[in-house]
Amino acid sequence: MGSDEPKQRAVILASGGLDSTVTATVAKRDGYRLYFLTVAYRQRHAVEIQRAGQVAAALGADAHLVLDVDLQAIGGSALTGDLPVPKNRSKAERDREVPVTYVPGRNLIFLSLAAAHAEVIGASVIYFGANVLDYSGYPDCRPEFIRAFETAARSGTKAGMEGGGIEVRTPLLTLTKADIIRLGLSLNVPFHLTHSCYDPSGDLACGLCDSCLIRRKGFSEAGVADPISYVLS
Repeated sequence: MGSDEPKQRAVILASGGLDSTVTATVAKRDGYRLYFLTVAYRQRHAVEIQRAGQVAAALGADAHLVLDVDLQAIGGSALTGDLPVPKNRSKAERDREVPVTYVPGRNLIFLSLAAAHAEVIGASVIYFGANVLDYSGYPDCRPEFIRAFETAARSGTKAGMEGGGIEVRTPLLTLTKADIIRLGLSLNVPFHLTHSCYDPSGDLACGLCDSCLIRRKGFSEAGVADPISYVLS
């Protein structure tokens, strides 16, 4: 984009987590105006909603929309129900099957909401922090799902019918967690504001759930200290 051209808008699916925050910072680096979208879906780790707001402020987002969607009523996940969150699992255990922290239809729902928001604000791009490495095996983070969603959005939106469409950008898709952290460091990401834990105690991360273990391993491999605090270290 030229310096004399108005910046285009991008919808950022913002959870307040490490990946979505790095993704938002990449969108800012790419020259977009940031329109954060966070979904409050009755998740047990609802502190991430507050953190998403803090990240939005830190990155100078134009707007931050928080949508209430009751996925707890559907259930089927440790993140929205009474199922226990797995703790202290090895990578082999994490890779064995789709974990109980998978929320049925979550990213399909989130991307649909982001596409609707994009149409209203005139954005043609959604930035989404999906990752297929160093993650917990969620089927809705795979590239084939993302491309299929783009096709569906092109067919089922006014923007698509008029020849536009909505692009889903996933800049972290094939990066390791350590590489994501290194990228974030190069962009001055406010990692201290991010929250990754599935089963926090207040504001403190548990340190033992899949997400905490992956995050801690990433910081260790990147050779830098994780700036957040954990209940168990």
